[in-house]
Amino acid sequence: MSADAETDALTGVPSHPMRADARRNREQILRAAREVFADQGPDAPLDEIARRAGVGIATLYRRFPHRADLHRGVAIEVLTALVEAASRAAAEEDDPCLALRRFMHAALDFKIGSVMPSLLGRFTVDEILDGVPGDAVDPIDAMLLRAQAQGLVRSDVVFGDITLMIIRLTRPLPGGGLFAPDDALAHRQLDVYIDGLRPTGSPRPTTPLGGPAVDAEAFKRIRERVVDDAREAHDVREARGAHDAPGARGAHDARETRSDPDPGPDADAAPGPA
Repeated sequence: MSADAETDALTGVPSHPMRADARRNREQILRAAREVFADQGPDAPLDEIARRAGVGIATLYRRFPHRADLHRGVAIEVLTALVEAASRAAAEEDDPCLALRRFMHAALDFKIGSVMPSLLGRFTVDEILDGVPGDAVDPIDAMLLRAQAQGLVRSDVVFGDITLMIIRLTRPLPGGGLFAPDDALAHRQLDVYIDGLRPTGSPRPTTPLGGPAVDAEAFKRIRERVVDDAREAHDVREARGAHDAPGARGAHDARETRSDPDPGPDADAAPGPA
């Protein structure tokens, strides 16, 4: 195997430097996998990940020979991005409150609350943390303590109030992402929350809220759409279940066998050399 294709079997990260194009492909695959796993879960089709990444399925398998390698790679990529975002915010912002805000908004885009829970049980803590350069806990806690020391954040706020809120806000709304502006709404709600970290007597914030403003009427429309779409999806599953009942499944399998005697290789088996 060439140096640019070698991968650490435990962590799913490259064991040798890669060419620029190989590194770019790997980054695109990991970003696409993060989005697909957040939307569809860790057993989502690998073809969909390759399509979103703009690479062929063979390229995906070269970078990540097994699905487990991709799971670990995504987890390591997300946690590494958190460390980098926290470290940059702490180093580049003189105001620790602005540093916290910058980090929290960056972290929101990593979808950690929907990606990481879907991958739990597929690796150990040591397998993941050993592949991450540092720990985001330290710079995040340092920013919080600095902000409190300067009277910019209320004194009873603790580390978990920062990180666990990010996790909550990165979970999609009910309906599996049917509400398109969900990400922008999460950033708006994060701004409301961050302003709530201010100590009593602080000046009122003057920065306008971004994202969609979901008033009562807009909420009613969203509710109706989510409920109706969920009902339609349920009906489709029910119909499919009836179609796949034991008697129906036997007839269906017989038709499939006659029309396609060779079902092809397993979807998750790495293809052989081209």
